[in-house]
Amino acid sequence: MGLIGKVFELLFGDGRNVIRDTAEVFFENSENSADREAKTRAAALQQFASEFAMERKGYFDRFMDALNRVPRPLMAFGTIGLCISAMVDPIWFASRMQGIALVPEPLWWLLGTIVSFYFGARYQVKSQEFQRSVAATVAQAPKVTANIAALKALEAGANGAGVPGAWDATPVEPVEVPGGAAPNPALLAWRSGHDE
Repeated sequence: MGLIGKVFELLFGDGRNVIRDTAEVFFENSENSADREAKTRAAALQQFASEFAMERKGYFDRFMDALNRVPRPLMAFGTIGLCISAMVDPIWFASRMQGIALVPEPLWWLLGTIVSFYFGARYQVKSQEFQRSVAATVAQAPKVTANIAALKALEAGANGAGVPGAWDATPVEPVEVPGGAAPNPALLAWRSGHDE
């Protein structure tokens, strides 16, 4: 080998590329950068998917959710029931209200605190569930957008607008069927029955 061969072997021998290796000291390798960025995005999407995955609840969790739904309707219907009972049997209603008047004030404070914490906790849980459902819906947006674009392309193709890249429905030459020109007695009888 000559001098040029020795220079090439020095620069590119042993599976190395001295020029590339030297350039990577000063400039980032765009292929490796894209690979790292793709891995970072995949890891972030995996984390989001695990964070917003729909949790499968067991029997106990579903029972507790059902039990947590009872107090608000019970209080609402109970108040409506008290109003109806005041109209139906005022004496019965008045005696019950006298019993409530005997409840000491610290017990009212305790009841108010319990109800406040209950509704505050329920509000927080429902707010978090709402945020999860919004995130899941937003995650579906690219798929929905692609589906809408595909449907518009199909509609434009059906209207004859001719979308580039869409399926082109060119007219097909009719195929001659043997005996197709012969008269059809059933069709002739049907037409003669409707012409009358």
